[in-house]
Amino acid sequence: MKYGLNLLLWTDRMHDKMVPVVERIKAIGYDGIEIPIFELNETLHSQWGQRLDSLGLERTAVTVRGAGDNPVSPSASVRASAVDAMKRTLDCCRAAGVKTLCGPTHSAIGEFTGKGPTADEFKWGVDTMRQVADHAAQAGVTIAVEYLNRFENYFLTSVEQTVAFIQAVDHPHVRMMYDTFHANIEEKDLTAAIHAAAPLTVLVHISENDRSIPGTGHVHWNETFDALKSAGYNGWMVVEAFGQALPNIVAATKIWRQMFSSEDKLAVDSLAFMKANVAARWKEGVF
Repeated sequence: MKYGLNLLLWTDRMHDKMVPVVERIKAIGYDGIEIPIFELNETLHSQWGQRLDSLGLERTAVTVRGAGDNPVSPSASVRASAVDAMKRTLDCCRAAGVKTLCGPTHSAIGEFTGKGPTADEFKWGVDTMRQVADHAAQAGVTIAVEYLNRFENYFLTSVEQTVAFIQAVDHPHVRMMYDTFHANIEEKDLTAAIHAAAPLTVLVHISENDRSIPGTGHVHWNETFDALKSAGYNGWMVVEAFGQALPNIVAATKIWRQMFSSEDKLAVDSLAFMKANVAARWKEGVF
């Protein structure tokens, strides 16, 4: 198992003030970090790739699409913008040494039509992702499609829908991720959901129901870890939590009050929580 921490806890772009943060994450004992790629600057991400290599930190990445580059827009020009934005994001991943790019890359976050996804939107989304998939392969990156809960998007809101989407795209560099926060809202049976997702799952976000320290809320953690073990999962477990440091992230994630005493405590306790649950189920060296 590999353990990571999503940097959206501190920042939505990589900059020099993040150096002591990632050094601390390494010292705590994480295998890697999850970097936000919203600023499509290959030079910046190449520099960060070199920094992280020197620290011995692996990395995944997260990105989103918005209204102007919505992969399921009825506008062909907007969908073309989505293809371009995804290709540029993948180029930044390659520059940074990122092998797995997660996030709701299937549609625009926070955009709603007032109804569920249509057959046309599904077709547009699949077509857009197919146009991106070969570029992902060339960049050496696997796209881990993330479904969101119904309050953050309407296009993909369950494991069942996400599996159907990925099967329709039908490309080895397009897979999915499982997020315990969204699943806690949307799935009726966590064990069934994890097993249905497992053949396509390349990353798991470990996130509490209130986005605080995992293990301090009401996510069914024993069921979750038991199911991951029985499904044979062996990959990234990345903590995703949110604070109040970034106004844009606060607005997007609806974090209106502080959920933990400090980022450092969250980082330390979250890693201990994941390792304890894995150690209780997976025999050392047998993953």
